[in-house]
Amino acid sequence: MEVLKEKVEEEEAAEREEAAERGEKTMRPPEVRKEEPFMTQETLRDLEKKVSEIEVAAPRRPSDIAEDAIDISKLPLSYQSNTLKEEQLLQVADNFSRQYSHLCPDRVPLFLYPLNECEVPKFVSTTIRPTLMPYPELYNWDSCAQFVADFLSVVPLSDPLKPYQKGNCFDFSTLLCSMLIGSGYDAYCINGYGSRDLCHMDLTREVCPLTIQPRKAVQEKEMAPSKKYSIKPPRDLSSRFEQEQELKKQEEIKAEEKRQLQEEEAHLKEMENAKADPLYGLRVHSWVLVLSGKREVPESFFIDPFTAHSYSTQDDHFLGIESLWNHKNYWVNMQDCWNCCKDLVFDLGDPVRWEYLLLGTDKSHLALTEEDDDGLNDDDDIENLGKEEEDKSFDMPHSWVEQIEISPEAFETRCPNGKKVIQYKKAKVEKWSPYLNSNGLVCRLSTYEDLECTKILEVKEWYQNREDMLELKHINKVTGLNIDYFKPGHPQALRVHSYISMQPEMDRTMEFYERARVDGLIKREETPKTMTEHYEGRTDFLSYRHVNFGPRVKKLAQNSAESNPRPMVKITERFFRNPEKPADEDVAERVFLIPEERIQLRYHCRDDHITASKREFLRRTEVDNKGNKIIMTPDMCISFEVEPMEHTKKLLYQYEAMMQLKNEEKLSKHQAWESELEVLEILKLREEEEEAHTLTISIYDTKRNEKSKEYREAMERVMHEEHLRQVEAQLDYLAPFLAQLPPGEKLTRWQAVRLKDECLNDFKQRLIDKANLIQARFEKETQELQKKQQWYQENQVTLTTEDEDLYLSYCSQAMFRIRILEQRLNRHKELAPLKYLALEEKLYKDPRLVEHLKVFG
Repeated sequence: MEVLKEKVEEEEAAEREEAAERGEKTMRPPEVRKEEPFMTQETLRDLEKKVSEIEVAAPRRPSDIAEDAIDISKLPLSYQSNTLKEEQLLQVADNFSRQYSHLCPDRVPLFLYPLNECEVPKFVSTTIRPTLMPYPELYNWDSCAQFVADFLSVVPLSDPLKPYQKGNCFDFSTLLCSMLIGSGYDAYCINGYGSRDLCHMDLTREVCPLTIQPRKAVQEKEMAPSKKYSIKPPRDLSSRFEQEQELKKQEEIKAEEKRQLQEEEAHLKEMENAKADPLYGLRVHSWVLVLSGKREVPESFFIDPFTAHSYSTQDDHFLGIESLWNHKNYWVNMQDCWNCCKDLVFDLGDPVRWEYLLLGTDKSHLALTEEDDDGLNDDDDIENLGKEEEDKSFDMPHSWVEQIEISPEAFETRCPNGKKVIQYKKAKVEKWSPYLNSNGLVCRLSTYEDLECTKILEVKEWYQNREDMLELKHINKVTGLNIDYFKPGHPQALRVHSYISMQPEMDRTMEFYERARVDGLIKREETPKTMTEHYEGRTDFLSYRHVNFGPRVKKLAQNSAESNPRPMVKITERFFRNPEKPADEDVAERVFLIPEERIQLRYHCRDDHITASKREFLRRTEVDNKGNKIIMTPDMCISFEVEPMEHTKKLLYQYEAMMQLKNEEKLSKHQAWESELEVLEILKLREEEEEAHTLTISIYDTKRNEKSKEYREAMERVMHEEHLRQVEAQLDYLAPFLAQLPPGEKLTRWQAVRLKDECLNDFKQRLIDKANLIQARFEKETQELQKKQQWYQENQVTLTTEDEDLYLSYCSQAMFRIRILEQRLNRHKELAPLKYLALEEKLYKDPRLVEHLKVFG
């Protein structure tokens, strides 16, 4: 009734300029206005009669949908019926819907209380069940939305103009909104209109997010302050004409790429225009709104539950909003959506823009006008207003939905049936659950050259739980280049391996985790004729080694570094600066020219010098023409020293330096040969890993871990056997002796005494037999040990080392067995009398003998 009264007020206020600017869709003024005196009872009755004639039916499932067979009897009671408070809420919603249809006859009926699985009408807000999941990955909105998009499978709306069907966008939004509210976000489900691509989850016009490379932050280099007497840089002798020509080429290439892109976009627009959507602006869609404020969200945004993508509230995909709701209230959009959602203001506390269903919402209302403040000066009116609002307040019932639970198995599986395929523009993404593929593949991105996705360019594959720590495999189908990325933990500390072929002595690059290697190797580049290695953190300050190989002398069927190594022609090594040595004695680069028998050295340059010292050694034959041995001559060392020193000119110093370099040359050649062998070992290991592709399984994964499963089964067997032993211990100890008596005959005192004595004597004999058996085994082991020791004494001189090891092993085992038998015998002697007395006490208390043995007790 209040809304009907305010309708009259709205008609009167429409004559004013402010209401005229807003149009016919303006909402009622704040509810605190007083009732005008000219409002008669007859007018109210007429309006009430018109409203009662309006029929609003709950949305039903389309009849052409094949529903799953659901046993309704197994569903909770809250699914099959409504509580008293829910029935009251439905009445309020029905009244609200009738008034809305009367006031806004041009708008579609509100989506308020659809039918659930049991054909029971349920209010949409009570369908939301705020739930905080026990998985940390689902605490943030992006990972939570991605999980919902992967976990559910999309079933498009059969009728795009009706907003209800199982597995549709409303189911996605409800689940996502429940999880986001449980995580602390201010989230709402929206009933509105979206583009065809959004409603059909058509991403063929969208760029795949996996193909977008993150922008690298450009760090500006700090310019060193110029010194007063700094050296001028050398003149740039490059040709400006060549630079201009190169710049023109680059501009032409960019212009051609831009032209092709424009042609492609024009072609796409033509295709889109040819396939114009006849239902543009009418397709019903549901998505999630996250308002700013909670969880430090700086700006409100939309989330499409189908794709888990976030959009601005001004995005063109969202064409209009009818209503939105959360678990506390329901709001109807009263703003014009002629410009899609770009001009909408999401201030839910503004009753002019958003018509709410229930009072008592947590959203703040707009401030009252001065006229309203003047009209509320009377204390009685204030008291009456408080009573009226108190009477109108109605709290939202609790959700009728069961607690949302996601098992660890379902959380790990994510995708329906463990697999999901998403088609993007020139790309296709395939997702699998962990352990579904035997090689650990969980995601594959295929990039294509054309829009029809027929010519593949490259493939990226992501892996999990690999024993070889393989994380990503990048395959370029055009060039044939393969790049494998590894997580820390590979046996060879491999980080990146790029190659075209797995055959040795081919173009390849290997990068390593330097902290996991002793030699500090970071990167190794190999070609058929060269090998380059980069180091860091070595004690000898080696930073670089480059080896040039020559052609093999012998041509075998299978050439390798192990059977027929390549001859080394030149080895170049570079070193970091060693602060403990003078710069003139600290080698920066040394080159071993092996066939020419020359060694070239270049030292580090001092800070106050512009040139560095150099030295070259020439190794001649060991003897001269006359047969005399050559040790060292002045022409065997050619040097350039910035600051010459006396001791460096002496032949002894030069001879010692050359001998040391010869040894270092041998060491460098050996290290280069070991590097070749390591490459062969890594290639062989990679082939074995790719063939086996073993997966690691956590010890806590009892379903997949076979060792853990076997251990658990063994423990269960032990417990079962222990239970059987306990059952056997509780068997009737008088049964064998009672079987000797005639059946059905009553025991006499004499028979009872005889049964007791026979049972005790039998038990005593068994104890004695057990002791004798242990004693016999003890004596047998002792005799065999003595015989073995006697044999050892007799043949000690002729025994080999293996015989002595066997003898010592036998003695150790024999002593262990003897010690165990001795402990068992002693324990048996201690427990035998106690067991005998315990049995005697049981016999005296046995209900079958107790009457006859009272005298003896």
